Amino acid sequence: MRAQRPEDMDSHEVMREVLKKTSAKQIAADLQLSLSLIYKWAEPLEADTGAGASNPLDRVGQLVRSTGDTRIAQWVCEQAGGFYIRNPQNLPAGQALIPLTNGIVQEFADMLATIAVSSADNVISKEEARKIRARWEELKCVTEGFVAAAEGGHFGPPKPVPTEKKAAT
Repeated sequence: MRAQRPEDMDSHEVMREVLKKTSAKQIAADLQLSLSLIYKWAEPLEADTGAGASNPLDRVGQLVRSTGDTRIAQWVCEQAGGFYIRNPQNLPAGQALIPLTNGIVQEFADMLATIAVSSADNVISKEEARKIRARWEELKCVTEGFVAAAEGGHFGPPKPVPTEKKAAT
């Protein structure tokens, strides 16, 4: 059985999975919280009974939505040794696969060109590093859009175009 992806899970389900591999007792001790609170984070919130507890994952999500500032998500990702990539807003639906693939290749070429120009003097300044980072972020975003579109089935066989029948004269 394939494990569920965290982005497809509610926060309490993520916490439940985490607690299968991490000691709730250790988390409670590290965060100086009660053991029962840690376990409540792995339960769904029930509006009518008040059971469960708003967990830190919910709170971080609320904070990002409230501020609209993705630096919070970036910081969390960096704490885990990763990085944040915004999901694309407009997944390409029904677009030709080859031009989109070529677009990714062009973005990669642009990034490599930025690196080549920046490193031509064997030194990379802060401004050059900023330009390299900006190109890299753009490449990651374009590639994520492509991958998400592929996962969403946007690159299936083309649909036949209906033809009009001419009336017999």
